[in-house]
Formats: sequence, C-alpha cells, structure tokens
Amino acid sequence: VAAFALLGLFISVFYVAPPVKLKHHGLGEPGVLVVWGPLMIGGTFYVTTGVLPPWVIVASLPYAFLVTTVLMAKHVDKFEADSTKGIHTLPVIMGRDRALFLTQELMVAYFVLVLCLVLTGTLGVWTLLTFLAVPRLWKVLRVFNKPKPAQAPPNYPIWPLWYVAWAMSVNRLAGGLFVLGLLLNAIIPIHLT
Repeated sequence: VAAFALLGLFISVFYVAPPVKLKHHGLGEPGVLVVWGPLMIGGTFYVTTGVLPPWVIVASLPYAFLVTTVLMAKHVDKFEADSTKGIHTLPVIMGRDRALFLTQELMVAYFVLVLCLVLTGTLGVWTLLTFLAVPRLWKVLRVFNKPKPAQAPPNYPIWPLWYVAWAMSVNRLAGGLFVLGLLLNAIIPIHLT
C-alpha cells in the first residue's frame, strides 16, 4: 500500500517541482497514465482485496488512456509556449504531428482494449456501452487530422486551447459510459466467459 501512495505522491509532486520536473522531460504524460491507471485503480483494488492480479493492471489501462489523451492534447495546444520556455513535454519531444497521431492512437486503443477485456471475460458485457461514444470518436479523429483554426470559432470559450476540448469530449462521453457499464455489471453481471 505504501508503495502505491509513495509512487503516486512522487509523480504528483515532481510533475513540475524541481529537481525532477517530469513534465519538462517528456515524463509527465507517462506519469499521468501510471497514476490514473495502475496506481489509482490497481491500488484501490489491492487495498480492497489484499491482492493485485495482473488482469487488474491491464483493466486499469483503458481509462488511463483516455485521461492521457486529454493531457497530450493540452500539451499539443501549448506546443509553441512550451517549446519557447524549454519545457520538453512529450509532444514537444515528438513533434506536433506525431503527438497528435499518438493521441489518436490512444483514443482508439481505449476502445480496442475495452473490447478485448470484454471478449476475454475480464470486464462485463455492460462496459460495451462505451461504444456508444464511437461516433464522437470519429468526429474527434477528423478534427485531429485537420490543422487548428487560425482563430476561435464563435462563442468558443477556451481559445487558444483547441485539441484538448475535443479530447475531453471523448473522455467525458466514453468514460462516463464505461463507468455506467461497470456499475451495471456490479448489479447485473454478464460476462462472455
């Protein structure tokens, strides 16, 4: 239990704090993935049950992927500012186009991993409700394949941030449906195997 807490504290504190500054060395995004997946979900499972089977770590990854897409998109939006300040986020290290592609891959990987976890019986069938967010995913993937607009669309409240809002729209819908599926599975469990 202490290891989960200490690692989570380390990543949280040293995300931007000296001397480590994980965000400044392209380690902020992987750190967030670890915190929002294996540490929070795996740690909660371990504290609750006293065991941590490997399937729990794998099952913790889908939502961690979604959260990481939001951070990746935010750092793409802040690409110029971070580059100028010498903050080497993962998008700055990778380049804008490759970072946008990786963000799209993580969004798609979320759905693929959920499907695989259902097909193997690790997650219940109800978590497939998250696939109701696929139309939103396709819309967002199309946005990510186009250049950012030169100016804010009318009534757009968070300009100059662009990609992060779109990534968050997938996160909110797919993540909410995923949690609903988990709750339904707790009430009416249905597994394929």
